[in-house]
Amino acid sequence: MKYRFVHLLQKYFLNPPIKILFAIGIVPPGYALLETAGRKTGKLRRTPVGDGRVGREFWIVAEHGRNAGYVRNIEKSPRVRLKLRDGMHSRWHTGTAHLLPEDDPRERQRWLAGQLPSSAANARVVRLFGTELLTVRIDLDG
Repeated sequence: MKYRFVHLLQKYFLNPPIKILFAIGIVPPGYALLETAGRKTGKLRRTPVGDGRVGREFWIVAEHGRNAGYVRNIEKSPRVRLKLRDGMHSRWHTGTAHLLPEDDPRERQRWLAGQLPSSAANARVVRLFGTELLTVRIDLDG
């Protein structure tokens, strides 16, 4: 029941305004845009995620684990793109995503908050809305 409610809230109310901001070239602080290939159609799917870039890695704690559409897409095709803030602008970065079920997502959030203090608010929201936390690491190319 919680998953259904949160999924609908995100799909129709929370994510659309963030996607619009990215589309017009405004990168909301603390966010990135993850692009995956749809597991059934192959169409590109874009999902706002918390900005978890640390060096050449990007970290996500998926609040619905393997139930999240983008996680299922990554399982099928781990090559992804991320639209990240680059000064006043944004640009796309490519990478390879890895699901880390053995990683402790709550500990990963604490570590990430130490690296990126701005991620602490996102971590609280993920824990509040989350049903099955799962760590995802994206190794960025070049």
